[in-house]
Amino acid sequence: MKGTVIAVCISERKGVKKHPVPSVTVKEHHGIIGDAHAGDWHRQISLLADESVDKMREKGAVLQAGDFAENILTKCIDLKNLPIGTHMTIGEAELEVTQIGKECHNDCEIKKITGKCVMPTEGIFAVVIKGGKIQAGDSITI
Repeated sequence: MKGTVIAVCISERKGVKKHPVPSVTVKEHHGIIGDAHAGDWHRQISLLADESVDKMREKGAVLQAGDFAENILTKCIDLKNLPIGTHMTIGEAELEVTQIGKECHNDCEIKKITGKCVMPTEGIFAVVIKGGKIQAGDSITI
């Protein structure tokens, strides 16, 4: 299975939307250097498919990369159906899927606008197995 990175995003502090950057450097057992959610835990990097974001756009939400606090926005990969433990190569890096979905915050702006948020069921989380650079346009291989 192959896909593409649409955008890479970071936030310098927790509790805010992420913003797109030209590229990120990921580090083993840490996550994205400079991202507030990096650390030695099981949710170092978040990924979301642009196809999932499209579902919210169809409900009238105007959404940009990073609005769901995803680090990596993808295209043509069925992220939500990848089993935990799946390895993927993205750019120079290798990630391992550790969690599918997460609890949505009660004050989620997207949920307020559309009545639903896709991150709890369609976003995934991963840890860094091999570090390197990731940028928009990079291939994703499962």
